[in-house]
Amino acid sequence: MRFSSDFNDYELIDVNNGNRLERWGDVYLVRPDPQAIWQLPQDNKLWNKADAVYHRSSAGGGHWEVLKKVPDVWSIEYNGLKFNLKPMGFKHTGLFPEQAVNWSLMQNLIKKSDRKVKVLNLFAYTGGATLACLKAGAAVTHVDASKGMVAWAKENAATSGLADCPVRWLVDDCKKFVEREIRRGNKYDGIVMDPPSYGRGPNGEVWKLENNLEELLTLTSKILSDEPLFFLLNTYTAGMSSTVLNYMVEQYIAKGRGTVTTEEIGLKVSKRDLVMPAGNTTVWKMD
Repeated sequence: MRFSSDFNDYELIDVNNGNRLERWGDVYLVRPDPQAIWQLPQDNKLWNKADAVYHRSSAGGGHWEVLKKVPDVWSIEYNGLKFNLKPMGFKHTGLFPEQAVNWSLMQNLIKKSDRKVKVLNLFAYTGGATLACLKAGAAVTHVDASKGMVAWAKENAATSGLADCPVRWLVDDCKKFVEREIRRGNKYDGIVMDPPSYGRGPNGEVWKLENNLEELLTLTSKILSDEPLFFLLNTYTAGMSSTVLNYMVEQYIAKGRGTVTTEEIGLKVSKRDLVMPAGNTTVWKMD
């Protein structure tokens, strides 16, 4: 399992009884984690640090219970990148800290290249991968179906001092965008995608990973440059094994070139001797 060991502003303190206790800068949150199915003795003093707790509803969704003062928006930093956070309606804060290990991987590949690198970030959310690639010197096209998420990513870029970097911010359905890029003849040296298990595009387009991933991989393979650096796919769908993901990227992206690896990424738990899994990342890169 791969994980970041230098995200000082984020800490997964403990996981127990279906919840995780986290520190985001100076803010302590308790959020549900369906993988923390164990019930072990708990250090109440530690868990009592929580500034807010997210409670799931039996009818779906849930709500935040604010126990202490929590800022409407606050920022944390990772290796010179700054991210604006806020508690969202469905337990999220606007950042997936486990992805830091992938940000660093892409930055290293870009920095080692001796040419200008173009990166496409699909399902780009609030821009973690976008900011990392910009910081490393790449030009990035950032695509997400949510207007609010793209606006949030722009704010993160400005907070990180990257507002003037070469980036295109696009609110679009990812599949339709890739199809247009094929027709326009545009190519990218690196492609990263973080598709949801299920979602809808800006015009109601339905996305389901098991049904749509093969087609999207086929399409994106057509916009890789003649000398590509990497392709990176994040997945959180439990029903798709690492073996299946590795095979699909080998068949549709690698096509006999370079190497493909699929590994779990995760978060180290500071209070317990374990690492919590947080999905799979399949990486193809040229040797």
